[in-house]
Amino acid sequence: MLAAVLLAVFFKAYTWMTPFDEVKLIRLGNLAAALSLGGALIGFSITIGSALVHTGDYREFSAWAFGAMVVQMLAYAITTRVLNMSKDQIEANNTAFGGLLGAISISIGVINGACIS
Repeated sequence: MLAAVLLAVFFKAYTWMTPFDEVKLIRLGNLAAALSLGGALIGFSITIGSALVHTGDYREFSAWAFGAMVVQMLAYAITTRVLNMSKDQIEANNTAFGGLLGAISISIGVINGACIS
């Protein structure tokens, strides 16, 4: 139950920090937004899944979950800054950009998840 709540919290926090409205764009059929947000959710969930298996109590689990949230958001911020990518690319449905953001988020999630084990 806590994992599902944390996923919802991550969803809200992540969509709040990005400069575009992913849900609105996805409703309009924007695949780039879906790839980007989907990758972030999968990446976060990978760490959460590993934490469920490898941590001993709720405090430790919560600490890993909070850390995963921070790392995923930092990955987004650093990637968009380093690669000079703007919100216009997601809004224009640049699927290559959305796919790259999603892949980076998943990669970060795999690395975070492995750190727990």
